[in-house]
Amino acid sequence: MPEETILIVTDDVEESSIDGQRGWGSVQQRLSKVAEIPVSVLEQNMNSLLRIVGRLFQQVDQQVGSQSDLCLDEVTLQVEISAKGEVKLFAGGEAAGKGVITLKFKRPS
Repeated sequence: MPEETILIVTDDVEESSIDGQRGWGSVQQRLSKVAEIPVSVLEQNMNSLLRIVGRLFQQVDQQVGSQSDLCLDEVTLQVEISAKGEVKLFAGGEAAGKGVITLKFKRPS
């Protein structure tokens, strides 16, 4: 049975030189391309990220809880998926126009 795959559309940046143009050493081009990756790779990478993030926020709870009555109630993360199925945290900047996924974790009341 063939492995299940998912199509990922990426907006990679490629840097290339253009000869004959004065003052232009290199130009960045945005290239949209489609990559087909195994779902198992994406699952493995997402699980790994979530496991690490879970550990980090457990530590935050322990540190904050031991020093005050505050607790971490909600976490919102943005992740980006690469053409290789890598799951990366999206940090800083404007997410508009980028293919990010927002993950929102909230404690049950």
